[in-house]
Amino acid sequence: MNDENTGPEAEDRVTGEEVDTEPASNGPDRRIWARITGAEGDWRSQVLVPVLAVFTALVIGAVIIAVSDVDLLGLWGDDAGEAFRQTLARIGDAYGGLFKGAFGSVRGVSETFTWATPLILAGLSVAIGFRAGLFNIGAEGQMLMGGMLALVIGFQLNVTIWLHLPLAILGGFIGGAIWGGIPGWLRARTGAHEVITTIMFNWIAIRFVDYALKTTFIQREGRPDRISKDVLESARLPKLLSWIDPQYRLNAGIIVALLAAWGVYWLLFKSTVGFEFRAVGANPDGARYAGMNVTRAYILVMAVAGGLGGLAGSTQILGVLGNATPGFSANLGFDAIALALLGRSHPFGVVLAGILFGALRAGGQQMQVASDVGIDLILVIQALIVVFIAAPELIRAIFRVRAVKAAEQITRGWAT
Repeated sequence: MNDENTGPEAEDRVTGEEVDTEPASNGPDRRIWARITGAEGDWRSQVLVPVLAVFTALVIGAVIIAVSDVDLLGLWGDDAGEAFRQTLARIGDAYGGLFKGAFGSVRGVSETFTWATPLILAGLSVAIGFRAGLFNIGAEGQMLMGGMLALVIGFQLNVTIWLHLPLAILGGFIGGAIWGGIPGWLRARTGAHEVITTIMFNWIAIRFVDYALKTTFIQREGRPDRISKDVLESARLPKLLSWIDPQYRLNAGIIVALLAAWGVYWLLFKSTVGFEFRAVGANPDGARYAGMNVTRAYILVMAVAGGLGGLAGSTQILGVLGNATPGFSANLGFDAIALALLGRSHPFGVVLAGILFGALRAGGQQMQVASDVGIDLILVIQALIVVFIAAPELIRAIFRVRAVKAAEQITRGWAT
């Protein structure tokens, strides 16, 4: 006898929910994937498409390398075989240098994870906003304000490291949380869009840092330029590879970043507050109808996002620089937007994306030395990654990746 509930999406008679009854040969079960990762959708959306986006960006980068040498282009008309060989050699030298500079030595690994530390934290700042349907473009300003408060605590207090370092890190989180919470409050209370307010707050923070570095309280004594006093050793994040070479910059900030990623994962997928964040991001009106306080959610999520951005700034001050100068954030807060998109707004995805972007930063110099390819190619590759991540259907069409079902294509805030 035929049963009407025998299609690929049958309905559970008890819960009324749709149950996936596709054969196992069609791919891993989406319910198992969601249980493992806490992410909606399937592995194609969360893993395969971002990987293919990075691969495509690298391929186009190789094409740019091939056509950017005028002499090599002229050789194609005289000796195509030799031109082909030299083109492959140039591409190999460029990407080989990039990999060697990022992972080919202890110094390369140290630099990769040193760059990855603030990128991961800033990426988490943007990603948690995406999950709640908010576009936090203010990670740059939050890094600056959090870093400045960590700096003041770092040189002003003189206590034991077991108290000083945690206070400085906490100060960085609080500074960023305040700077992120204000746009959240404005969005919740007045409807002011967070894209506009966070952009404005970035510029306010940039100019505030310029001003603060010229005050006698912060400026280093005897220096006419904008440079702060040094953070005391008791507030410095310990270096992890100093036993190999004191010049290796990798510090305990990477531990802070990984713990923060785990904490954001737990918050989003294992806590009631995180469920509210995701519900508000999926449908704020529905969340309000269900009894959730959308106003509180907006303020809280932006405060947490700002705090993570502040942590990114504090790890730069306490772990890498030891003092502050204008632009000490190195524009990493802006890279965080691309990083959160590549990581699909999932904390573990952001970690992997942060390592990738850290490798691009660390390996860029070696790539330029090995192949005479301009370091600007790194920015081109990052931009291409963003383009392909922002247009997943293009990647699906190029590589003929099976699209997810219509029920999965519903946009959940900025997360998908």
